[in-house]
Amino acid sequence: MSQPHSFSELSSNGSHLRVDGLSFAFANHRVLTDISFIVSSGDRVGLIGENGSGKSTLLRVIAGLLPATAGHVSVNALGAGPSHVGLLHQEPPFAPTDSITEALESAVAAARTAAIAVEKLGIALAENPEDSVLSSQFAQALEDTERLSSWDTDARISAMLSGLGLSSIEPDRTTNSLSGGQRARLALAWLLLSTPQVLLLDEPSNHLDDTATSFLVEVLKSWRGPVMMASHDRAFLDDAATSLIDLDPSPIPHTVAGALVQDGTGTGIGARKFTGTYSDYLRVREEEKLRWELQYRDEQALLSKLRSRVRDQQNVGHVDWKPRTESRIAKKFYGDRNAKVVSRRVNDARSRLEELEKMQIRKPPASLSFQGLTAGGRPQQFSTIEPVLAATNISVTHRLAPVNLSISRGEKWLITGANGAGKSTLLQVLAGSLVPDSGHVWRSGAERVGLLSQDVQLLDPYGRGTARTVSQTYEDLVGVERAQSTPLDTFGLLAGRDNHRPVNALSLGQQRRLALAVLLANPPEILLLDEPTNHFSLGLVTALEQALTSYPGTVLIASHDRWLRQRWPGEHLSLGGPMLI
Repeated sequence: MSQPHSFSELSSNGSHLRVDGLSFAFANHRVLTDISFIVSSGDRVGLIGENGSGKSTLLRVIAGLLPATAGHVSVNALGAGPSHVGLLHQEPPFAPTDSITEALESAVAAARTAAIAVEKLGIALAENPEDSVLSSQFAQALEDTERLSSWDTDARISAMLSGLGLSSIEPDRTTNSLSGGQRARLALAWLLLSTPQVLLLDEPSNHLDDTATSFLVEVLKSWRGPVMMASHDRAFLDDAATSLIDLDPSPIPHTVAGALVQDGTGTGIGARKFTGTYSDYLRVREEEKLRWELQYRDEQALLSKLRSRVRDQQNVGHVDWKPRTESRIAKKFYGDRNAKVVSRRVNDARSRLEELEKMQIRKPPASLSFQGLTAGGRPQQFSTIEPVLAATNISVTHRLAPVNLSISRGEKWLITGANGAGKSTLLQVLAGSLVPDSGHVWRSGAERVGLLSQDVQLLDPYGRGTARTVSQTYEDLVGVERAQSTPLDTFGLLAGRDNHRPVNALSLGQQRRLALAVLLANPPEILLLDEPTNHFSLGLVTALEQALTSYPGTVLIASHDRWLRQRWPGEHLSLGGPMLI
């Protein structure tokens, strides 16, 4: 009986988006190797894998923003080309000086044009009903308006703004006056309104609260074309994805791996489809990893045994064996027979050895294992429990309504709230990186405050520029002495092969891992984390959550992550409304 949820080969039936043998490399660094899969219309595929496994790069190659090193991408719907593939990524698709209205009108320009074409062609066809060319053009225009939902354009704009929490913003505001989260949601609205035939989403739920996330899930469920979404949001994947594609390494023969990857990067090869939810994936992936490790161990033991047999088995029977007669003919007869038996057995062992050496699976790559929040040391601990942070009626105009808060030493707080409620702003005020417009913040003079911002901030104090490597960045930001006493590989956040890569060649998730390592090199007594699940791999997020509650200092987290919220054992603070669970 087949398993209801399992990894499987990717079927080619009913293809719409097809990726064949795709590989991609930045300079000498291989990112993607021999990736092949099919996504059919109506499929919603979650793209998962460790930070740096190439999820964002894969989406950019499919969208035509990066040229593949090998392989190709094809879209097989209505003669669609690259212009019909829409990607949500970090760069917004509108000018910073555009108003919200102008930005959204650029998204629906094709729909408006199609509606106007139908009207004009309808008038022309009424005057020339026998014109076959006009009739064909009118039929095509009608098809375009149907595909682009042209007649519902105004209603779609209104619903999109409301669903993504943007309806309360003045439509004439310029996009560069919006917060980072608002711009991200406007970019998502722009992409959805433009109705691409293939929809590619890179971390679409990062700036969405529960209401906006639920709205997005419903939009995706009714999407006509194929959808691919790279996400670290576990609850979102469970709700939205019909299947998963895993870019992490798989147990394939090492000869195949060696032929495909020769740069020593440990890149995952190929892609596998998983038919089940992310919750199912966690269990099956762990079981598969264990089977891989056991198979590799057993194969290596058998290889060692066969090599010894080929090397040592040169005689059959006892070493001091002699034929029963001393005649020269008998000695030759028995000696030749003995040599044939030895040769046959050695050849059999050698054949088995060669076959196994060819087909043996590659060694399971050493997985990054987060070593915990105190791997670089422990923050100073105090015996008394007393307030370490207090806020009295603090507010920031248009960003944070008045807040009163008192946090005792060692407490663990989760700060939640709808988009725009001021979660990030509150953490910045508490950290001292933003001065409130009103109110007062008190901090214990004995405790240091450390903030992991939502936006990656890796300063360049010595002006090294784009050539600055990961190890240089870490040393610059923590100091030479601490970098030597607490090297970067202490934390299990970045692979050793990445230490000498330029920082700007890392994925956003890897850059954020580096920022976390810098923060933990000298763990603060008060740890502030802004959306710690954003851009981190699913494995790291799980390990990080498990470590938070046992951190020996005080912890404040701002998050919209439903998975985290539903399992949070500490204190709660909800901004701008009731607690969202």
